[in-house]
Amino acid sequence: MWYNVPVRIAYFSVLIWFPLVSRWFLEKASNFLGGEYKLNTKLYVGNLPYSINDAQLMEIFSQAGNVVSAVVITDRNTGRSKGFGFVEMGDEESAKKAIETFNGSDMEGRKLVVNEARPKAE
Repeated sequence: MWYNVPVRIAYFSVLIWFPLVSRWFLEKASNFLGGEYKLNTKLYVGNLPYSINDAQLMEIFSQAGNVVSAVVITDRNTGRSKGFGFVEMGDEESAKKAIETFNGSDMEGRKLVVNEARPKAE
């Protein structure tokens, strides 16, 4: 219908152009200020013990460097851990160190799987 055209154009603008333009703007602004724009590195942490919570995960990974956030994924209905989570490190060096340190390491009888997180599938 013709009355949906402005809505569709606005939707397209928000979903497609805004992320591209904002990323471009951040890169240009940081280059102008003499810095380099880099995204924080997000890591997937699998095979976690079910007893681990967000704070414990953050404390453990802080041994490798600056931790921006740590989240253990839980079941909506039961609130029980699903056995995996995500840790966002402050820089690439910390992320690489975390992968080297914790991938394959033993935690409460379980071997951790740590690697770079893939983008969420839509």
